[in-house]
Amino acid sequence: MILDRYLIKQFFPIFVVAISLFVLLLSLIDLFANLWRYLNYEVPLKQILQVCVYYIPKSFSYALPISLLFAAAYTLGDLYSRNELTSIFASGIPFWRFSLSLLCMGLAASIFSFHFEDKVVIPTFRIKNDLSRVLLHQSRTENNSDIVIKAKNGRLIYAVDYYDAQAQILNGLSIIEQAETGTFLSLVRSPKASWTGTHWVLSNALMYAWEDGLLRAKALPDTDIYREHPDTFRRNSMQAEDLPAREAALMVEDLKIAGLPYIKALADYYHRYSFASVSFVVMILSISMGGRFRKNILLMSLISSLGVAVVFYVMEMISMMMARLGYIPPLLGAWFPVGFFVSIGLLLLQSAKT
Repeated sequence: MILDRYLIKQFFPIFVVAISLFVLLLSLIDLFANLWRYLNYEVPLKQILQVCVYYIPKSFSYALPISLLFAAAYTLGDLYSRNELTSIFASGIPFWRFSLSLLCMGLAASIFSFHFEDKVVIPTFRIKNDLSRVLLHQSRTENNSDIVIKAKNGRLIYAVDYYDAQAQILNGLSIIEQAETGTFLSLVRSPKASWTGTHWVLSNALMYAWEDGLLRAKALPDTDIYREHPDTFRRNSMQAEDLPAREAALMVEDLKIAGLPYIKALADYYHRYSFASVSFVVMILSISMGGRFRKNILLMSLISSLGVAVVFYVMEMISMMMARLGYIPPLLGAWFPVGFFVSIGLLLLQSAKT
């Protein structure tokens, strides 16, 4: 439709300018927040710029929803101020139909946002953080110490003194096996266990079990029954929000199998999908509020859209906090703000005066 192409033509340049400015602003904020540390450690300019480059995808992810909101509100406000919408509405085209192309762009942006976050933002942000720690002499490792996990529905309990993530070696390993009723069956102790790709190989392992009323020890023969994936031990030090969606799902499954608390990780996993829809939500809100005013249209549209967006983020923060603490189901906590504001936005959009 000619009007759809015209609206997109008006919208797109404003969106490009807006997201460029917001990305630049967010990058500068991050740079100046750490600039004194870089200067203190005499970090070369080239490496500082490298950190900034790796932060650009994260800045883009943050800037996308607010840029869409601003560009939609500004475009519609500008069309109102030039009285171009008067002739469009006089021809019988309702406001929601005229804005349909912007809604489609918001939906496409949400789909893009999910995959962009999963494939680009998370890896580059991890590289940026690792590089920053190296330059600022801050240490972080994926190794773990004093790990305790459950497996096989709680029948196996692993206690590890230290896990070497790079070599995939468990040091100071103890494995307690118990019956479904919780009755102790055996204890396996090994100074070291190595991952072969399919199972753990225990070195100099001893098994302690009750025999004739006494707890006796004997050498554990070679076995391949211990198959818990190495990431099970590594993920204890990570957050679901820092992992791609597939790995976050595996982390939740690991926690469930191990009998460990998983509500927070599950809420963060659902939030990965609901947060990607923010671009669509803010587009609906921006369009619906952009058609409510006849005077000071640009200013009022921007203020109203930003105000509703702030309420959305606050509601999302509260619902996610309640979901992570287990007060409400994780799925409800992640998706309730989205469903609520999409419904409100669509109602406002249908009732917009034309």
